[in-house]
Amino acid sequence: MSTSTAEPRLRRPAAALFGVLALAVALAAGHLAAGFAGVNASPYLAVGNGAIDLTPVWLKDFAVRTFGTYDKLVLLSGMAVVMLAVAAGAGLLSRRTPVPGLVVITGFGLVGLVAVYARPDLDAVALLAPLTSLVAGVATFAVLHRLGRREAVADGSRRTVLLAGAGAVAAAGLAGLGGQLLAGRRDAASSREAVGRLVPARTAPMIPADADFAKLGTPAFLTRNDGFYRVDTALTVPQVRAEDWSLRLHGLVEREVRYRYGDIRNRPLVERTITMTCVSNEVGGTYVSTANFVGVDLADLLDEAGVRPGAEQLLSSSVDGWTAGTPVAAALDRTRGAMLAIGMNGEPLPIEHGFPARLVIPGLYGYVSATKWVTDLEVTTWGARQAYWLKRGWGQEAPIKTQSRIDTPKGFETVSSGKVRVAGIAWAQHTGIAKVELRMDNGPWREAMLSHEVNLDTWRMWWAEFELAPGGHQVFCRAIDKSGYTQTEMRAGTVPDGATGWHSIAFTAR
Repeated sequence: MSTSTAEPRLRRPAAALFGVLALAVALAAGHLAAGFAGVNASPYLAVGNGAIDLTPVWLKDFAVRTFGTYDKLVLLSGMAVVMLAVAAGAGLLSRRTPVPGLVVITGFGLVGLVAVYARPDLDAVALLAPLTSLVAGVATFAVLHRLGRREAVADGSRRTVLLAGAGAVAAAGLAGLGGQLLAGRRDAASSREAVGRLVPARTAPMIPADADFAKLGTPAFLTRNDGFYRVDTALTVPQVRAEDWSLRLHGLVEREVRYRYGDIRNRPLVERTITMTCVSNEVGGTYVSTANFVGVDLADLLDEAGVRPGAEQLLSSSVDGWTAGTPVAAALDRTRGAMLAIGMNGEPLPIEHGFPARLVIPGLYGYVSATKWVTDLEVTTWGARQAYWLKRGWGQEAPIKTQSRIDTPKGFETVSSGKVRVAGIAWAQHTGIAKVELRMDNGPWREAMLSHEVNLDTWRMWWAEFELAPGGHQVFCRAIDKSGYTQTEMRAGTVPDGATGWHSIAFTAR
């Protein structure tokens, strides 16, 4: 008579936990190694950045519209949930043998390697981060699985496994903290503080008191730095110290030039009041803001390099590899006032808005005119190079479209009947707003009162009053710019070159 003994298996909770712990150690080890190679070498962030690059335009547009500035947090959180679920599942499949778990952990590592290799802002040394992640993850899972099987065979105390698990948690925590501390050594905050006050040789004209109707419900004319809209592809805000920064200007030029931060700061600086708009701004959206920018004329830098005949595009690159293509004619047009900006609203650029330097080119949507953390300018042709968003089907020239927005009343708000004030903003950068008209409940169009015009590159505020009876109402607005163009009623989405349509809100008077 023969007997057989069933092969011992890991307990389900332990098996799932081993997969999760191996993943945690792998990611933390990769983050630690990225502290030496650059934060974007962290496999988790590299995969996240790769996901952003591969996301279809319609889905990116939906994410920005739905989640706003939290779109990247949603992406990273979703990635974390999926990865944890896969790691736990791999652990459960490895109750008898470690092979499934080792295959999944290795797969995670290979994806990280590909993601880091594909990053345009990283060199070969950065591959050490995903390699470290892969080795740490595989080793952790193998060790935990072996200890778990050993105790399952002995059918004894789980103390060794618990201690090993606690050790894995501690190792992951220390590695992650170490990676953060190493990245902190490149923190740009102290460098920004050391820049001190920026004093322009040519200041922008004073903003008159009647440039906004903030007391009537419009935004303040100048947007605070912490309230200025921000839309970019960076999962982590690049940390660039002024003392490490340089700008290379090359391509179809007579001479290649490289500028350091001191070279720019020590020039006579100019200050300009400019309204910027994101192409992702839906009709009635909030991605429009105004600030006083301080910097130097981009045309001066291009003239020093000597732009050659045939040049069409100024391809600007961010330190994280993002690119934008600007028409050379717009960059050279001194009436437009294109800038390499290093200051914003009386202080050095905030880190999240491009410190040490960014481009600001009035009248063009940000995806072709506003590269943050800019470090490279290549004068080229449209056929030779394609920028980030141009590859994804967005428009090439991208002039900002004439638009207007109602700020008060808010949509579906209840207000007192009688005299009801409607107020908002309008913009047509580099053309200027001539007037704004309102229509209440399909009545005739009425002209609104406009604020003082600061310049052609800034928004204008407006307001009007209506005598309204109790009940539901709907109001529309439209702007007419100084070229005579009347904002179109036809609704169009943001892709490929900016939204169109009249903004309207419904509200109730009681």
